[in-house]
Amino acid sequence: MGVGPLLDDTELLQAALADYAVTAVNEDASSWRVFFQTPAERDRACHALRATFTDLALEPVDVPDENWAARSQAALRAVRVGSVVVAPPWDVAASGNPDDTVIVIKPSMGFGTGHHATTRLCLAALQRLDLHGRSVMDVGTGSGVLAIAASVMGAEPVRAFDDDDDAVASARENLALNPTARVVVDVGDLRATGRAAADVVLANLTGGLLVAAAPELRHLTKPGGRLILSGFLRVDEADVLRAFSPLTLEHRDEEEDWLCVTLQ
Repeated sequence: MGVGPLLDDTELLQAALADYAVTAVNEDASSWRVFFQTPAERDRACHALRATFTDLALEPVDVPDENWAARSQAALRAVRVGSVVVAPPWDVAASGNPDDTVIVIKPSMGFGTGHHATTRLCLAALQRLDLHGRSVMDVGTGSGVLAIAASVMGAEPVRAFDDDDDAVASARENLALNPTARVVVDVGDLRATGRAAADVVLANLTGGLLVAAAPELRHLTKPGGRLILSGFLRVDEADVLRAFSPLTLEHRDEEEDWLCVTLQ
């Protein structure tokens, strides 16, 4: 699907696209090309986006080359957040500092590689904590990048889950690329009971999901522990913080209208 011209605030469009089966996004100065898993999903997105973004020009496009999305991902390079470098397998050498924490993540259709602001914000939040010997749970792990980073930074035990079978497969594949990381990854729903609480809980979701899941996320966080929340925009901040009351705000960070908060 071709999208153009872009809105002044592209973050709202990014947030809207999160509701659909997007496999890759190719951006240039004046438009985006968004690649969906199926034509039906593309058409569903077109219908909804036209109603929401009335000034946006949308054009469904059939792409016969099935390798287009893979080529788009192959152009990705390493990303640095503090002393953490998230690198695809072909750009690991981008970090020349022996003190860096290097996380190898294979780009996968639809799962995080460290290039989105919310992933970077969460990685920065993790680096503000002393994780050595502390238990961590990554809710909605996607590629597993945050769980893997927490483990390499000294957290133990580290558990991660996602309700998407493909995401769990991607996370396990990335675990194999980071042999020093120890993470237990499972398919699971946040509403399932019986999970042990953790010292640090990561939830890089969306504003609506965070508000809806607030009781479960608070329950998963040990008393005195930290809850790192991201994936929501500035306009959702008040609703998200209200949902997690009486937890207090320990740190707030922002990038491109995306927020990350650490609550205690």
